[in-house]
This record gives sequence, C-alpha cells and structure tokens, in this order.
Amino acid sequence: MPAHLPLEDLAAWAVEGGPAPVELTADGVERISAAWTGLRAAGRSGAVYGLTTGVGALKNVPTEITGDDGTSHPLRLWRSHAGGFGATYDDATARAAMAIRLHQITSGRSGVSAGLASALGAAVATGSVPDLHRCGSIGTGDLVPLAELALTLVGERSWRSGGVPTAEVDDGDALPFMSSNALTLASSVLSLRRLSALASAAERVTALSAAALQASLQAYDPRVHAGRPDAGQAQVAARLMALLAPDGGTAHPARIQDPFGLRTVPQVHAPFLDSLQWTERAIRLEVDDPSENPLVVEDGTPLHHGGFVTARLSAALDSLRQATYPVLALSSSRLSALTNPSLTGLPAFLASGPVGSSGVMILEYLAQDALAQARTLTTPVSTGHAVVSLGLEEHASFSTQAALWSEHLVGHASVVLACELVAAVRALRTDPDRIPDAPVREVFETAAAALDADRTDRPLGSDVERAVVLVQAGLAT
Repeated sequence: MPAHLPLEDLAAWAVEGGPAPVELTADGVERISAAWTGLRAAGRSGAVYGLTTGVGALKNVPTEITGDDGTSHPLRLWRSHAGGFGATYDDATARAAMAIRLHQITSGRSGVSAGLASALGAAVATGSVPDLHRCGSIGTGDLVPLAELALTLVGERSWRSGGVPTAEVDDGDALPFMSSNALTLASSVLSLRRLSALASAAERVTALSAAALQASLQAYDPRVHAGRPDAGQAQVAARLMALLAPDGGTAHPARIQDPFGLRTVPQVHAPFLDSLQWTERAIRLEVDDPSENPLVVEDGTPLHHGGFVTARLSAALDSLRQATYPVLALSSSRLSALTNPSLTGLPAFLASGPVGSSGVMILEYLAQDALAQARTLTTPVSTGHAVVSLGLEEHASFSTQAALWSEHLVGHASVVLACELVAAVRALRTDPDRIPDAPVREVFETAAAALDADRTDRPLGSDVERAVVLVQAGLAT
C-alpha cells in the first residue's frame, strides 16, 4: 500500500473514471489477514467491543454470533444500522468513499475479513456504485451508509450501477467494516477539489473586473507585500500582476484608490488559500490514518480508542467555509462596481438599447441571493453537541454536516463568481480597448467564447449557467 492516497488522483478518478487510485494487492491481503487473525484470537481470550459484545450502550452485553433466528451477528448489526432514507450520495462520492475505505482496510488494522475486502476491491476496480443514504452520520463514523455498503457487498442490497460477486459474511466483519468516516471524507475531498478550482477562477475573474474598471495595479505591486511575512498574500498579488501586467508595466488607472473589492483582494484571498491547505492536510490525516475502533496493532492486540471522532476535519471545514465567504463578498462588490457608471464610465448596468434598459441589473439580485445562502453556511458546526446511546456517547464532531455544508457552498459560490464574470465580460465587450495585451486577454477570450454577445435586454439565466461551468472549471486554469 502506498504511504498515502493522493487526494487529487482520488477525486479525478471518482469524477472522471479511469484506473482506480487504490487496489487490493497480495501484500494488502496479507496485512488484512494478519489483523483478522489477531482480532479473532483476542475475541477468544477476552471481550472485544463489537465482536464479542454489542455496540454503544450494549458494550457490556455478550453477543450471540448466531441468533435464535439463524442470522449472524454481522448481518443483524448491519441490518439494524442500515436505517438510511431520503437523499443519497452521488456516484462520485460513493466511488470515492469505497476507495478510501479500501485504502484504510489494506493498512491491516481493521480486522475485516479478506473475503469482504476482496469484494470491496472488486467494486472499486470495476467502478461499481452502491446506493448509499446521506442521513445518520454525526462525525463519529458513517455507520448508516457503511452498513448499507456492507449489505450491498453481501448481496442484500442492490447496486445502483455495476456490481460484483457476492461476498461471504464473516462472523467478525460487523463493526470493523463500519468503523470509518469514509463517506464524510469522500464528500470533503470532492468539495476541496471544487473550492480549489473556484480559488483559481476567483483570481481570473478579479483580473477581468480590474481591467474593465481600469483599476490601479499598486495594490498588487510586490513592494506593498515585500515587508509582510505572508507568502499567500504576496502570491495572490503576484498572480494578479502577472495576469494584468506581466512585464511590470504601469497601467493608467481611473482612480487614485479603488474600492475594496479590487484593492483588498490579496488580503482576503490569502486566508482562503491557507484554509484550503489546512483542510487538505486534515483530510489527508483522516484518509491515511485508519480510525477503526478497536484498532488492531501489529501484535494483534485490539485497542479501544476515540480516533473515529473527526474533530480536526470539522474545525478545518468550518474555517474553510468562513474563509470562503469574504472572497464572495468582494466578488459581489466588484459586480456592483461594474454596473456603476460613476466607476466604469460605461452605461448604467452595462445596458445597451433604448433609454431605461436594465442591462445586467438582475445579476446583483442573483448574486445577493446566492451570497445570503452562502452566509448561512458559514455557521460553525463544530460547536454542536450530541448525547446518544443511553448517554454513553456524549460528543460528536459533526464533520459530516461540515462536509455537506461545504458541498452546498460550492454551488452558491459558483453563482456569485459567475454573475461577476458575466458583467465583466460585457463591460470589456462594451469597451474592448480596456483589455490589456496581457494574459488576462486569454481569460477574456475563453469566457467571451462561451457567453452570448447580445447586449440587449434579455433573460440572462443561460449566460449565468455557462459562466458557472467556466468558474467551476477554474476558468481555463
């Protein structure tokens, strides 16, 4: 098994397909079998949570491996925990989750049987997709969807697409297979990828607006940032300068000082980029360090612990959403500036046609709607509290909710940036002489090729939809 699972490779495979980023090798099967042997040996000599006992508040209740109804302990536990309903995970998230779980299991610390692991490996290799529900996770293990996945692998649930030969149920597979946050991590990985693309798009859209508004480049001058030990801020400024004036030339600004939406971009974008890096580190730690409880160590001893509580991930995702919002707020500010004739020297709302035409007026409403919804998603979930299982489990990280809200934030953020993009392109089409002979011209041409050149009053929904696609792709990164 590699030392780590490359998150970008995982996300690309989950979305686009191709060779799986993780596979079940002979060495992996050997590690899995060793942990399986150690866990069963420990169960024969003493109590092992979830193997010889029940789970949660039933931790002191001895388990009947085969019940009076002839069913095994794993099947009873999986069936009782597969309580999902309502919304399900999309294909990419379900595939990514299976790959993460396989990567974790092949470390040889879970105690899952080689047979169940082989079935999971086959599902990953074939790109099969299970039908897994979103509900039921609170950042202490994705028990509901992983129970559903287990039942799918042993033939009690249908595959959404594809499928693999049915696995045999081993008496000790129940808790070891479910003891993971694989679905939450998969959702986090994909949101991280999408927000990283938005980070690139935000800088390019900013450059378009700066050109349209004839902004001063002094805010991006390296001398402004040279004395501050903030590498992220300096890098944002350098990239904007490279887009607008790579030769270091001085533009002819329309103002001595620009609105904050242009002037404070390096200071606002830098914490967002820092949060992306911190979140990536938090995800990588969880993906590469299996948190099964109990955890089977090298000598076969099962250790009971609390590593399944993903507090670091929850805190990172909370921080990321909060750092994203100011980036969107600046975007909405630039959109307002683009519609203001006192700042652009262009017609109000970039309108064309009879007096009183509305132009792109409605874009501000669309952006403010999306911004308001994004704002509600910045509330931290890590401050929540839960008491479950007869009061014996009195804490939860709610990283699952943090991941879900991060997913939702991607959509709203895309709309805000798309509205700015549509307005910036229209402004530059109105006065093409404002487009500098610099890399930002290529950004303009990419966007202009996708957006309708008609500047008369008309529905702008299709323009925003196409702009969203551009933004989510990083706008020609």
